[in-house]
Amino acid sequence: MVTDIKGTTHAVEAAAVLGLLPARPRLLALGEPTHGEDVLLDLRNDLFRQLAEQEGYRTIAIESDCLRGLLVDDYVASGTGTLDEVMEHGFSHGWGASAANRELVRWMRAHNDGRPRSERLRFAGFDGPLEIAAAASPRQALTALHGYLAARVDADLLPCTARTLDRLLGADDRWTEPAAMRDPSRSVGRSAEAGELRLLADDLVELLDAQRPHLVATTSPDDWERARLYGRTATGLLRYHRWMADASPARLTRLVGVRDQMMARNLLALAARGPVFVHAHNSHLQRERSSMRMGGAPLEWWSAGALVDARLGGEYAFVATALGTIRHRGVDTPPPDTLEGLLYALPEERCVVDARRLAAALGDTRPVPRVSPWFGYAPFDPAHLADSDGIVFVRDLPGH
Repeated sequence: MVTDIKGTTHAVEAAAVLGLLPARPRLLALGEPTHGEDVLLDLRNDLFRQLAEQEGYRTIAIESDCLRGLLVDDYVASGTGTLDEVMEHGFSHGWGASAANRELVRWMRAHNDGRPRSERLRFAGFDGPLEIAAAASPRQALTALHGYLAARVDADLLPCTARTLDRLLGADDRWTEPAAMRDPSRSVGRSAEAGELRLLADDLVELLDAQRPHLVATTSPDDWERARLYGRTATGLLRYHRWMADASPARLTRLVGVRDQMMARNLLALAARGPVFVHAHNSHLQRERSSMRMGGAPLEWWSAGALVDARLGGEYAFVATALGTIRHRGVDTPPPDTLEGLLYALPEERCVVDARRLAAALGDTRPVPRVSPWFGYAPFDPAHLADSDGIVFVRDLPGH
């Protein structure tokens, strides 16, 4: 019943993944159902090496802070800084402590050494500067955008001075107040200063667009793209903070939605410069509406993958990762009537599955959803089978 299985004992071949698709996508997304497992990140690294060496992919984007990721990109592209420094400061969510992430950065730097700039690999974080319990101050993005424009356009065109921005921003800990995630009244996001900053950020982004012919002609492509990133991040963060200060029932839905909008805009900008390999949680990359429970309430929103797919169509591809066991987390052998159980019965340790053909072969006898005993693991929803391009199945994750 499981058709088009391409299995292996150790590695997953890029050719098997791309073989599921009618053409090489501009944005190839590989999802994972849980975070923090280096086995899955090693698999990601192997795939990116193959995609870079055999298929012309030059950029990898991961679920990490887009502004911090600039430090990693500078290191892998031109050797700025040290490996220890970028692992400490270039990742969010604690991802810098991962041995697999360290190996990815080390390999990318070694690969780029001595190559012309046009052939170098690039690194990007595509998440906003957001953590589970807090969001960053918009200071870095706003001041960097203002500084870029102030150095290149007439001062009379700027909507404000750097001093005005500094006064309105105030102390950064006003923005990063951890209590604001649960108590909207502790957020600065709907203060008079925040409202004025939103208008100024919009004016700065508008000026960036209005001066595009001059700026593109007089600055490097990297500087131009980073200015656009600062603009997207500044407006996105100010919008996120505004909804942190909202007391309506839609508050959490708005927050998760704004986050994925920021992700989607970053991915579209990356895809505009060439093919990109993306890695993040399945829920951020799938084509369907994402759902979760937060604060005891069910939330539904359009994922970054759904938003990107609506823009790129056939140039976006999503391959999910599904797991058999994570025994050190209490996730044991999957029941045979689940999708994971069906794949677990195969002899391969790892395999690539044509999701749509499998859905067609199963017909009306769809697997039942698997129930996870651990909150950190989200099993694959079999209802999404026909809307995924493929599944990478990993039979067992070894313990730490």
